[in-house]
Amino acid sequence: MPGVTEAQARDEICRVGRSLFERGYLHGTAGNISVRLDDAQGGGFLITPTDACLGFLEPARLARLDAQARQLSGDRASKTIALHARIYSASRQFDPEVQCVVHTHSTRCVALTLRPDRPASAELLGALTPYFVMKVGHVPVIPYHRPGALEVAQQVAQAIGRYGQAGTPIRAVMLARLGPTVWHESPAAAMATLEELEETARLACLGASAPEPLTDSQIDELRQSFGARW
Repeated sequence: MPGVTEAQARDEICRVGRSLFERGYLHGTAGNISVRLDDAQGGGFLITPTDACLGFLEPARLARLDAQARQLSGDRASKTIALHARIYSASRQFDPEVQCVVHTHSTRCVALTLRPDRPASAELLGALTPYFVMKVGHVPVIPYHRPGALEVAQQVAQAIGRYGQAGTPIRAVMLARLGPTVWHESPAAAMATLEELEETARLACLGASAPEPLTDSQIDELRQSFGARW
């Protein structure tokens, strides 16, 4: 978010958190949002506080951390800061403009990981719609660990590196039984990615059987026309 001040970033985190909460993408105190600040704003991170309801955030109470994720001010930072920091470090090798990470417990995404017939190593969704391919891309599923477990950060970083080195950088992972984590250049862009992901999961949940994905030639057309990462 080049040129965005810390105050503007605080306001945008609160706006996006409220929007996601009011539209049912998260509930209670589930979920978190962070922003990586530019050097001109002192560097480091802003992140939503632990056990905060994202529908009722206050800009001044967001946790402010330095570049080593040590807290400087605000309410106590979400325990997921270790995961967010690893995502910034790993993803910016392939997407230098990544400045925001959003994690929710979106219902239908979680529901897909609870299906007993889902292969443990499978991605969350196939190439079901053109906009999922174009706006989201591959979404690897990270095996279940308790919330805040440090192993998750390592596994997510490995997935980012694996897909990036294969030429298909990812913008999202799915934490099994917990929810999706997405990253992009701003809170608004990350929210849009999350919305497309949850909508595609909703479509997948509507059918009694797994829907057919786009064909290889249809996917290649999206690559050629829109630069889809698939």
